[in-house]
Amino acid sequence: MDADTVNRELPIARKAIGWWQRQGWIEGDPTIGIERRPAPPDRTKARADEVLCLNVEDLYPQDKRGKITARGGAGEWIHWQSGTTQLLPRLIGRRTRGPLFLTDRKAPAGTPTLDVRPETGRARLSYRRTEETFEENTRLLADPLASPEDIEDLGGWMLHRLRHSALTHDAEGGTSTPMLLAIPMLLARSRPASVRSLERYARPGVDAVARHVAERDPATRRRR
Repeated sequence: MDADTVNRELPIARKAIGWWQRQGWIEGDPTIGIERRPAPPDRTKARADEVLCLNVEDLYPQDKRGKITARGGAGEWIHWQSGTTQLLPRLIGRRTRGPLFLTDRKAPAGTPTLDVRPETGRARLSYRRTEETFEENTRLLADPLASPEDIEDLGGWMLHRLRHSALTHDAEGGTSTPMLLAIPMLLARSRPASVRSLERYARPGVDAVARHVAERDPATRRRR
């Protein structure tokens, strides 16, 4: 198993084993000696940083896109869908400028002016805090058999898992691997390095394949 799978399944297995032991069904713990594994390098950080650097004035809500600054200072577009369009007003409120994503606290002394909202003094949200918040709020999703009382002992998902999920859903929706790489909207959203890096996501489930084939059935099209 890869590190993500081990780190997700290990606490679930240990909770189950503890319950079995209390029932007197087993005595030993087969997970002794198995430890959490170091997570693979998260190459999503650079891409997430670009999004976290968005300012309110960089957004074009009517076009469902925003202007980000990529590595080397190049300007690129990031696109979003209707769900994000509906949520943006809650995030922005009446603001017309300044950092799009903000912390709940005031910026510490020495924070660059561009990373502070002048009206409230709140700081731009950092990658570290973004990842912490995402991890904290996905603990029960990552451990569906756990109870809310155990949430402090659980581990949630990392940000790169979110990006992987988006590409997987696109693949399950029938988007081919070449199309995942070629469509500008998807490139702007995830910018994978190569077709090889997309292969892990292009493994849709049985139901997704069946749906994809049925939707492209000539007989079905004629009935429509």
